[in-house]
Amino acid sequence: MKIFGIAGYSGSGKTTLIERVLPLLIARGLKVAVIKHTHHDFDIDRPGKDSGRAREAGAAAVLLASDHRTAVLTEHRNTPPLLDDLLAKLPPCDLVLVEGYKREAIPKLEVHRTETTKPWLFPDDPTILAVASDVEAPSGFPRIDLDAVSQLTDFILDHALRRPTA
Repeated sequence: MKIFGIAGYSGSGKTTLIERVLPLLIARGLKVAVIKHTHHDFDIDRPGKDSGRAREAGAAAVLLASDHRTAVLTEHRNTPPLLDDLLAKLPPCDLVLVEGYKREAIPKLEVHRTETTKPWLFPDDPTILAVASDVEAPSGFPRIDLDAVSQLTDFILDHALRRPTA
């Protein structure tokens, strides 16, 4: 399985970039998974439903399954999961796009928009190989225009790190 990171501050367009390259990756015959990190607490359960009740009663994990999809809700109880552990839980695929996890030592593309007024990440992160931005990067750092979706797709595939599947 190949792995490639999409890093940037909130509001920079990471999810939008992923949404735009996914169809091109899939059109090339790849099975692609996405891992998205969030700093916010979230819950896909609805209050009072059986799965939520099981978690509230202390279940370490609850797997929801229908004819269309499955979801595993795992309670981490103040022990955040490691990226490698999350990768091991994915079904077989060709490529995993990792949104967030900007401190992980994986090859990454930084998404940067001037309107966020945030600093560049690449000067402090040697695993960032290029930036996808609406402006030129300082010091001539490699840049791909945010709207050059085909070029971004090629870049991701050319630089994805080979990693064994779990």
